[in-house]
Amino acid sequence: MSTAEPVPPAAPRGREPAASVLAAFQLVEDARYFRTDRRTARERARQQTVRTVAHRKLARDLFAG
Repeated sequence: MSTAEPVPPAAPRGREPAASVLAAFQLVEDARYFRTDRRTARERARQQTVRTVAHRKLARDLFAG
């Protein structure tokens, strides 16, 4: 065996995903990142505040009830 010959793999390789499957995953990731309804940091902070207040009200009501 010379150094120009490829080395056989030590273990059998699994089936590689098809290119169309990889392309579909890439489209999903791109859609998540490049979506048109991206919110500003201020809007995200306000939404988080609204969720926090609602959660605290629920906890207070459950504790009191």
